[in-house]
Amino acid sequence: MTRKINLLLAEYGDSHQNHTNKAVHWICVPIIVWTVMVLFYSLPVPAAFASIAWANWLTLVLVLALIYYVLLSPTLAIGVAAYAALGVYLIHAYQAAFSWPIWQFAALMFVVAWLGQFWGHKVEGKKPSFFKDVQFLLIGPAWLLSFIYKRLGIPV
Repeated sequence: MTRKINLLLAEYGDSHQNHTNKAVHWICVPIIVWTVMVLFYSLPVPAAFASIAWANWLTLVLVLALIYYVLLSPTLAIGVAAYAALGVYLIHAYQAAFSWPIWQFAALMFVVAWLGQFWGHKVEGKKPSFFKDVQFLLIGPAWLLSFIYKRLGIPV
């Protein structure tokens, strides 16, 4: 029996065959994921939680996303968690290094990365997968990780 993650990765891959579109995804998907992380991190939290460093909207979203990934593939969930940890580190590093509000930088990068994604799909000649099913917004990062895992000999 084929696992759901394998079906989702295969279906996502169907609209990502063109070399240029794949290259665009390798650049834009990680940027989009990070910018979404930043935007959730930047949302104000209720005053009761403001003094707790990890109590923010990003933490909630990451927990929910990781549950989704664990249900699909525990091994891919580990890779997603590692990327999330790197993303949180980069958020803090950005804030320590720059005075420009991180949410503004992230919003700009989000728009630029999505323009890249849509251009890649124009080159491909196929619509983005999430037009069919919104869960493919979460499958994109897993699809990229699956290539890294394959190269390292790690099963998804």
